[in-house]
Amino acid sequence: MKKIWLSSPHMGGKEMDFIKEAFDTNWIAPLGPNVDGFEKDVSEYLGNQHVAALSSGTAALHLALILLGVGSEDYVICQSLTFSASANPILYQNATPVFIDSEPDTWNMDPEQLEAGIKYCLSHGKLPKAIIVVHLYGMPAKMREINLVASKYGIPIIEDAAEALGSRFDGIKCGEFGVMSILSFNGNKIITTSGGGALVSRVEDYIVKARFLSTQARDPAPHYEHSSVGYNYRMSNISAGIGRGQMLVLEERIKKRRSIFDFYKSEFSDLESISFQNEDINSFSNRWLTCITVDDKSCKTTNESIRIALNNGNIESRPIWKPMHLQPVFRGFASFLNGTSEYLFKHGLCLPSGSNLDEADLRRISSITKRQFIK
Repeated sequence: MKKIWLSSPHMGGKEMDFIKEAFDTNWIAPLGPNVDGFEKDVSEYLGNQHVAALSSGTAALHLALILLGVGSEDYVICQSLTFSASANPILYQNATPVFIDSEPDTWNMDPEQLEAGIKYCLSHGKLPKAIIVVHLYGMPAKMREINLVASKYGIPIIEDAAEALGSRFDGIKCGEFGVMSILSFNGNKIITTSGGGALVSRVEDYIVKARFLSTQARDPAPHYEHSSVGYNYRMSNISAGIGRGQMLVLEERIKKRRSIFDFYKSEFSDLESISFQNEDINSFSNRWLTCITVDDKSCKTTNESIRIALNNGNIESRPIWKPMHLQPVFRGFASFLNGTSEYLFKHGLCLPSGSNLDEADLRRISSITKRQFIK
């Protein structure tokens, strides 16, 4: 049986046109017309914001913290249920993360626990420098409530929309909520540049400075002059060419991933022990990954037994993210918990959701999954 991947790259057909143009014009150097074009494409998609195309979403988040002046002994609030790349840049800056649990509706940052975390920081004499909010698996966070808390204390939001390009909340696209927002174009994302990311902001000065820092902070001079620490974080012209082709099919990819979610929800509708990450009336998710939880109290199977069965059938699935407050590298940092993220980690599973899956693939996944409930 062929391998079915969790979320593999899916080319649209036009990517090679942009790459060939780069080769034909010898724009193999890191920057060039494809980078400019890709930034323009992303900018227009996200309401004409300013965009810096970078080597990864992690690089974008690191630069956002630098631009907000985050340094040693500063507090940065971060969602606990996320990939470690959301939290690692806090340590790059020798700052102190404070982790916030999820609410059960969207699986994203709990506004009540957020305020508790802010009060903890204030009790230790400092206002947090930033709040990192994640739209997990493409599902928009409760931005209305989160914005109210952030505004109350005057704390800037960095929006981690790495998994949420094309998602919306209250009709506003994810990537438009933060004072700065980050995107990822890693190989498994809804569109890809192979490896890459972007920093997005309505504040032009942030993006000008990000481009400067991401190209080794070279000062204007005929020789190499550096008065700031810089980074090699810019996206290459070849990678940006892939991105330009991918932007042409973004809406198709969103439509397909949402149809995959609909398939799973219909297929498992008679299994009361399976629950989904559901949209509320204000949200539109790109459904980057379809995720389920399995209530093992009401059935004879578990999320792990399903994962193993799928793996034995040459199908990749993945547990829900292990929360940051449970990770050894973040042991000892403050966390404000309600039990949601630990429940999701214990019971959750990400199902194959790539836009290149066909009906036979989906039937195979469904069949193996269902068999675990009739043992």
